Amino acid sequence: MDLRAIGMGLAFALMWSSAFTSARMIVVDAPPLLALSLRFLFSGLIGCGIAAAMGQTWRLSRAQWKSTLIFGLCQNALYLGLNFVAMQRVGASVASIIASTMPLIVALLGWAVFRDRIRPLAIAGLIAGVLGVALIMGARLSGGVDPVGVALCFGGALALAIATLSVRGAASGGNVLMIVGLQMFVGAAILIVVSAFTEDWSAIEWSQKLVWAFIYTTLIPGVLATWVWFRLVGRIGAIKAATFHFLNPFFGVAIAALVLGEKLGPLDLVGVAIITAGILAVQLSKGR
Repeated sequence: MDLRAIGMGLAFALMWSSAFTSARMIVVDAPPLLALSLRFLFSGLIGCGIAAAMGQTWRLSRAQWKSTLIFGLCQNALYLGLNFVAMQRVGASVASIIASTMPLIVALLGWAVFRDRIRPLAIAGLIAGVLGVALIMGARLSGGVDPVGVALCFGGALALAIATLSVRGAASGGNVLMIVGLQMFVGAAILIVVSAFTEDWSAIEWSQKLVWAFIYTTLIPGVLATWVWFRLVGRIGAIKAATFHFLNPFFGVAIAALVLGEKLGPLDLVGVAIITAGILAVQLSKGR
C-alpha cells in the first residue's frame, strides 16, 4: 500500500465519519426525513450527472438493479433514515459508534446465515467489538442516553449489514457511480413519502448553520467520499480498502467532540479503542 493510497484512505474515513456530526446539526433545525430525502435528491443528481459525463449508463443488469433497489431501501431509507431520526434523541458520537459496528454485524451474519468461514482472528475481533459496544452503551444508558435512539441506530446498522450480504457480487459489471446515484433516488422517493405523512414541513428553523451543514453533507460525505472510496478500491482492492473503516469510531467521536462539544468519558474512549481493534482484526482476517 503506497502513501497515496494511505492518504486516500484517511481522507475517506475522515469524510465518512464527519457525516454524523453534520447530520446532528441538520436534525436540530429540520425534520430529519425531509432533510435526508432532499440530500439524496441532490446527491443523486450530482452522482448520475458525473456518471453520465464519464460515459456510464442506467442500462443495468438484473443483478445491478437488484443491488440498486436493495441498497436504496436498506442503506439510504432504513440505515440513514433511522440514524437521522435517532440523532434527534442521541448525540453524533453515539450514532457513529453504533454505525461503526456494521462490519462486525456483517461478519457475524455471514457466519450465521451463509456459513462463511471465520478465522480465529476474526472471532477475537467480534468478541472485542461486542465487549466495546457493551462497555460504551452500559455507561451511556446508566448516564441517561435515550434507549429508543440507541435502538434506532442498531436497527439501521442491521439493515445495512443485511443489504451488504444480500447483494454480494451484484455490483460487478461497471456503471458503479451511476448505481450509487440511482440508489440515492430510491432513498429519496421512499423517505419523501414517509416524511409527508409523519413530519411537519413547516417546522424548519432556517439558519446559516443548517444551510452549510446540508451543503456539506450533500457534497462531502454524500458525493466526494463515495468517489474517493471507489478510487481507493480500484487502487488497492476492496479488502485492503475496508481496513480504513476501523478509523470510523475514533474519527466519529473526535469530530463530534471538537465541533459539537459532546462530552466523552474514560469508558467511551476505552470502548472506542476496543471496537476499533475488533473491526481491524475482522478486516485483517479477511485479507490473510
